[in-house]
Amino acid sequence: METIVPRWEWRTFAASFGEADERLRALSPVKSTESDESYWLSPHCDANVKVRDGLVDVKSLEQVDPHGLEQWRPVMKAAFPLRAADVAIVCAALRVAAVPLRNEYDLESLEAELADPPRGVRIVRIHKTRRRYTVGGCLAEMTDVAVDGRTTRTVAIESEEPARVRDAVREMGLERFENLSYPRGLKRLLGWPA
Repeated sequence: METIVPRWEWRTFAASFGEADERLRALSPVKSTESDESYWLSPHCDANVKVRDGLVDVKSLEQVDPHGLEQWRPVMKAAFPLRAADVAIVCAALRVAAVPLRNEYDLESLEAELADPPRGVRIVRIHKTRRRYTVGGCLAEMTDVAVDGRTTRTVAIESEEPARVRDAVREMGLERFENLSYPRGLKRLLGWPA
């Protein structure tokens, strides 16, 4: 069985990142991808739950260090249709009431249940153009995000070692930007309370 190791992540959102834009563009991307995804934003917490390529992906915030880095642990990645046990994990992560029990849920029916009051989960459809790099031994990415007619850019740096992340953030000239997870960044972009 594969050991799941949580990663320390630093991420921010802005229209541009000054010298960091130039530094990243000077690097050769390790990988470039485009994707259409959905983030399920909870009115009760900033859980990281998304759907990409027919898989629901749930990550749990484990801790925040004194420097503001966030440690995220993958909790579940499952294909649709989801079993009832997987749906329970999603509801617990989003801190919403359980949905009615069924043997399995397809994407459309689960989104309808989650978005329906009283759960009130907001289903946000986004398009990403992502470029991945290696910076200071860390995974790094610059992603252009389009959501609800708005666009933004996000830069992330992550590693299992928090000191490496902090060093890479400084190396890229990003320390003046606020660390924001994807859910908090999307809520802010859309003017929703975090």
